[in-house]
Amino acid sequence: MRLTAFLAAAARVVLPKDYRYGTNRPWTVAARRMNPPGKRRKKVFVEPIAAEDWWVLKGDTVEILSGKDKGKQGKVIQVIRRRNWLILQGLNTHYRFVGKTGDYRGTYIASEAPVLLRDVALIDPSDRKPTEIEWRFTEEGVRVRVSVRTGRIIPKPVVERRDGIVPQQWKDGPKDTSPEDALEKTHLASLKTLEEEVMEKLGIQENRRQRKSYWY
Repeated sequence: MRLTAFLAAAARVVLPKDYRYGTNRPWTVAARRMNPPGKRRKKVFVEPIAAEDWWVLKGDTVEILSGKDKGKQGKVIQVIRRRNWLILQGLNTHYRFVGKTGDYRGTYIASEAPVLLRDVALIDPSDRKPTEIEWRFTEEGVRVRVSVRTGRIIPKPVVERRDGIVPQQWKDGPKDTSPEDALEKTHLASLKTLEEEVMEKLGIQENRRQRKSYWY
C-alpha cells in the first residue's frame, strides 16, 4: 500500500450504519449534535447512483424543475451524494430566527436548503436552457457529458480551491519551483552518519573508533 493511500485510509471517518447524513460534514460539531451517540433514527432510502454516473458537479449551473423556485437557475455550491442532494447558491432558501437573548432581540438568517438531484436539470451553456445529458466518449477516449437536445459537450466546471487558486489556470511565476527542479534527484543514499559525511566533505581523517558498549 502506498503511503498516500495509507494516510487517506487512516484519516477516513468511520460512521455507524444508521448514521443520517446532512448538510454538515460528519466530523463537525453540528453533525455530531444531529447524530449523538446512542440515538437511532429512521432509515432514509436513497436512490442508488454510481459515482461515475453522477451528472451534476460542483460549480455547474442548473435549473430547478419543481418547488417554490421552479424555473430559476443557480450555481451548485455543494454536492451531497449520500442523500442525492444539491445546494444551490441563493435558491431554495429558508429563514431562521437565531441569537435571541435577554439583551438582544435576535436576527433572521437565510440558508440554502438542499434540492434533490431529480428536481434539477443541467443548463446547456450554448443556449442557457435546461437539457438532459448522456455520457459519451471522445476520439481521445475522454468521458464527457453531452447535451441530448443540442449534441454539444458540456465541459466540467472550473472550481477554485480554498485559497482562491484555480489549478487549470495557474501560471508559474519567477519564484515558483519548476517541475524539472522538483523531480531532480540531488540526494545520494549512504549508510554513513551525518558526522561521517561532514568529515568526509571537509577532508578530516579520523582513525579512532568508539569502543563497543554493552547494556544489560
